[in-house]
Amino acid sequence: MTWMSGRVWRRRTLMTIPALLTIAIIVYVCSSIIAFANIFGLFKPHSGVQITQKDIADAHTIKTDLWEAVVPKIIHQIYHNWHDANEDTLRPDWAVAQKTCIDLHPGWQHILWTTKSSRQFIEEKFPSLLPVYDRYPYPVQKVDVVKYFVLRYYGGIYIDLDNGCAANLEPLTYYPAFTTDGGHGALSNNIIGGQAGHPFFSLLTDSLAHWQVNYVLPYLTIMHASGQWYFTAIWERYHSLLSRQPSTLYGTSEHELAPLHHILMDMRPGSDPWVFFTQVDGNSWANWDNRVFSFIGDHIVSTVVFLTSSAFLIGWVFMRCWTPRVYKMDSKQSSA
Repeated sequence: MTWMSGRVWRRRTLMTIPALLTIAIIVYVCSSIIAFANIFGLFKPHSGVQITQKDIADAHTIKTDLWEAVVPKIIHQIYHNWHDANEDTLRPDWAVAQKTCIDLHPGWQHILWTTKSSRQFIEEKFPSLLPVYDRYPYPVQKVDVVKYFVLRYYGGIYIDLDNGCAANLEPLTYYPAFTTDGGHGALSNNIIGGQAGHPFFSLLTDSLAHWQVNYVLPYLTIMHASGQWYFTAIWERYHSLLSRQPSTLYGTSEHELAPLHHILMDMRPGSDPWVFFTQVDGNSWANWDNRVFSFIGDHIVSTVVFLTSSAFLIGWVFMRCWTPRVYKMDSKQSSA
């Protein structure tokens, strides 16, 4: 190799390596942005079967002997007093909402999970995951994950305390696993139900440790490591495995591996009416950064466009700055 060809080779190498690295970073950033956007159903609808509450009520009136209730008649609710673990008295509006569910479901089992009983349950039934549970930095994260564990073990229907019942929930017991859907953005984990041991709940709980990351910002950590964003990501993961690798969901004959239902609970004007549930106003876990991320959620398309454009712009600026530097180095070598 001549001196000149060696110099050209070095120059090309200096230009190629950062170019490839920049492209790889841009691809990674853009793919991460797309994956994040999919949590909000931006590029495609949420996986599974979207259904309204009226659809469920109507189907229940014409059900045949082929239908079989598969969800046990248990209503789970969670109350963790973050100031005094020994105090389990609900605030008045939550107590009223809870009573609507109790009154409409005679003969059903109703379980209120407290700070102490929640941890004791996980310690006894899922001891290997107790360290994961204990590591969550925000109390509401423990509320989130207890939902997933009790449904995996007992089955039934979980209802947040700021939701009440407007009708008997028996029509929902015919759906092996379901959640609720506000009609825009991520799926909700406020109301969830299904069979004990359903593969979705197993995937939901077994994935917790891998997703347990502290993102510094409270809202981001809560939503992405255990809350609605996490729940939606695992929901999409379940349906992806269902279509590509169903055997990895370790389903059994008693758990049909099929797309899951998300029930519309859209509160916007003109949306489908609610049949089974009511809503109590209030947010018990707001942090300082909630407004920031609420704004991002309301402008998710603009946010994704901005982040993607920024990634390309940064890559372009880097390459523009690097290329003249390489030529400058090359000209110095030539003059020498």
